[in-house]
Amino acid sequence: MKDYKKYYIIPAEPELVYAALTNPLTIQAWSGEEAEMSTEPGSEFSLFEGSIVGKNLEFEEGKKLVQQWYFGEQEEPSIVTIKLHPHKYGTSAELRHTNIPDQDYDDIVEGWDNVYFGSLIEFYEDNEG
Repeated sequence: MKDYKKYYIIPAEPELVYAALTNPLTIQAWSGEEAEMSTEPGSEFSLFEGSIVGKNLEFEEGKKLVQQWYFGEQEEPSIVTIKLHPHKYGTSAELRHTNIPDQDYDDIVEGWDNVYFGSLIEFYEDNEG
């Protein structure tokens, strides 16, 4: 099991980024794929047409979301925490992803960098001005 932590700078206000991570229509706008998401703790979610599934644990509007990501049979839950901080260029998103199975680690890191936050950053860069 491995952990991953990284900061991403997103050119949008924290409230917009929070909506982009929690509103299914906004997720679909930047990811290009259908999403099932709600801000109800205990609800299950599905992103990128089901390639990421899990359970929503905790929300703090405009500031934080905590999710459990499913990786099949796994003893320790894999927890994703995203904290949003105001930044001079928009938002600093602090990502912490714990208990990533070793065999999935490289794919998960690449997914965070290129697909998840990569797409989100690109979406706001393209929509600036």
